[in-house]
Amino acid sequence: MNTEAIATLREQLLTALNPAPTETRRLFHGRGRRWPGLEHLTADWLEGVLLLSLFREPAEDELSALRAMLVELAQGDIWRATGARSLMLQHRYTLESTMEVLCGEAFDGWQISEHGLRYQLDLGRKQNNGLFLDMRYGRQWVQTHSAGLRVLNLFAYTCGFSVAAMAGGAQKVVNLDMARAALSRGRDNHRLNGHDLSKVSFLDHDLFKSWGKVKKSGPYDLIIIDPPSFQKGSFVLDKDYARVLRRLPELLDGAGTVLACVNDPAVGVDFLLQGMAAEASQLRFVERLENPPEFADIEADSGLKALVFRLD
Repeated sequence: MNTEAIATLREQLLTALNPAPTETRRLFHGRGRRWPGLEHLTADWLEGVLLLSLFREPAEDELSALRAMLVELAQGDIWRATGARSLMLQHRYTLESTMEVLCGEAFDGWQISEHGLRYQLDLGRKQNNGLFLDMRYGRQWVQTHSAGLRVLNLFAYTCGFSVAAMAGGAQKVVNLDMARAALSRGRDNHRLNGHDLSKVSFLDHDLFKSWGKVKKSGPYDLIIIDPPSFQKGSFVLDKDYARVLRRLPELLDGAGTVLACVNDPAVGVDFLLQGMAAEASQLRFVERLENPPEFADIEADSGLKALVFRLD
């Protein structure tokens, strides 16, 4: 992250903020490796908060130069025109994912919007803030395709897919995730959007010990699978994804749709295509959803993979 790279980042941010997006958006995606020297940095516009995240520790002089550029940016006319209330720098490479406020106020909770829906974020307390922005098109797809459906949302996290499904008219949604706190935030997200919580279930269970509960709440018309690449003691991508796929036919009602996702740069589309063919060959591949343009990567297979399959 030399002087030239920091100057490039400054120009990219000023362009992206003039004018600022009306909804939450990624402004700069260095992890797409299109900007030399900035491969471990991202910047997100959270509707009044500009959050930059560092995924690798920079040299002290580089960090000082980055801070100075950001403080200078926050004193300019373009920044003032955005009406922003805070500029934050998150050190994701630290165990605590330390959050540093470079300008404005510190926030723990913050509300943002996406495709007309509201979500509650946690800033400064956790590694992830509560909504993965690269899944924007996936949530829109679910909202568009959920009318009247019974939906199963596996590895639900803060229930972004569930919020989208209910907004799209789903008959019911079952969310499953081991993290009770994440599901609690999911309830908050549904309340923010005025949803009928009698149609939404929250199961804080280990999926692989709870197939009976999951099956009892079914059958389902749409199943969403969006697991972490690795979660100590509960999920390992190359071993456990197949265990999920082979259960799909018995969870669907003789017909139905699956949105299968993976976001490991080291894993390509073939992981899902070959995995489905081996474990649930009754499901045919329909399409791969596009990724938002702000998440452009020098290799398409390094970004998010979200594939639609159907059992007819």
